[in-house]
Amino acid sequence: MSRHVTPQVMAQAQEFVNRVQKNSEQAHVDIERFWEDNELALADPWSGSCPQVPLGIRMGAECAFDEFGVQEEWYRLRHDESYLLPISRRYNDAAERIVGRRLLPEEAGNPELSLPEVKLLHDIFEAENRWEDMSYWLMQSANTPDELAALLDRVERRLEDLRSFLLPDGWNEARERVVANGGTVPSYRSQRGPVTFAMSVYGVENLVFLIHDRPDLAARFSDLITRAILERARILDEEAGYAAGEAPSGFYWLDDNCAMLNPDMYEFFAYPILKQVFDRYSPNPGDRRGQHSDSDMEHLLPLLGKLQMTEVNLGPTLTVSSIRMHLPETVIHGQLSPFAFSRCEQVNIVAELLRDYEMAQENRGLIFTTAGSINNGSRLRDMRLLMAAIQEFGRY
Repeated sequence: MSRHVTPQVMAQAQEFVNRVQKNSEQAHVDIERFWEDNELALADPWSGSCPQVPLGIRMGAECAFDEFGVQEEWYRLRHDESYLLPISRRYNDAAERIVGRRLLPEEAGNPELSLPEVKLLHDIFEAENRWEDMSYWLMQSANTPDELAALLDRVERRLEDLRSFLLPDGWNEARERVVANGGTVPSYRSQRGPVTFAMSVYGVENLVFLIHDRPDLAARFSDLITRAILERARILDEEAGYAAGEAPSGFYWLDDNCAMLNPDMYEFFAYPILKQVFDRYSPNPGDRRGQHSDSDMEHLLPLLGKLQMTEVNLGPTLTVSSIRMHLPETVIHGQLSPFAFSRCEQVNIVAELLRDYEMAQENRGLIFTTAGSINNGSRLRDMRLLMAAIQEFGRY
């Protein structure tokens, strides 16, 4: 049984799935009405006129592997448009039939709008981004306190002229070409979160012991992460031609490993990074302050609440009610278990929708989606099942 689901809700979900399976291969949905209502609901999930709990699931190209029973070729999917685009178009054809919308981008990039690669935060900290199996992984660049201290010395020197380090040869010419063709320099407004980033650079246990045993060095590490993020963002805003105060607002973190720190350690090491970045790029009440952390980090909710998050996507062990207790004005993207969805556990999928709808019904502010990534194995028929369940049970 899914977490925090009552026997009554489970029985209701089972009865609904049995009825769908008995009557047809696909759940019945008024497609046009669903998407019209969903658009209104997504526009303001808090509104008293919000017609239904909004569905935030949009799938990803990797879902095509199981959907069509084709061999998984992860590297080509990430790097080869000649492979990606036909798969995306085939997937969209199926999505249009099953859920009534084309879900994936399917147009080739315009080479006249492409820029050469700008170095990232991990490059500043000398962490190699290595492809292994199905994804990229950051490799450690320091293993001992002495190695970390020496690394931070080099980072400080880079920050003295970070622009020269970040921007590749031919940058000015490429930027002028892109701008002349109507493009822009992308802003830097999202980052692997500080705990996940620091643990990638220095190691999980290493960071925990560093904060405990060498708080001076840990504080320096934290400070340099902040300075590097802010300086990289400032440089790219400058390259985009934004005047002071005109750059885009908002910032979003992806910090799965934040659960590894207790509240005191998190407040010491990570909280100052988030606060200073939000103070710079999300100073106003409506500015985006977001975090994704698909881990068991309920113990950090009071600290996230102090940061006045506007949106969160947190792990499936958390409930809408527990998140809402500490983040009363935050839009919750969740709390469907990603593995229930990718394993096609139809009764659990519907039961978790009913559970979350009940918890959110009074105050709203829920966008129902996976509490974490959407994985290969997630099927369009189950997305349609959720659409049907929302139309039957999820109306406000």
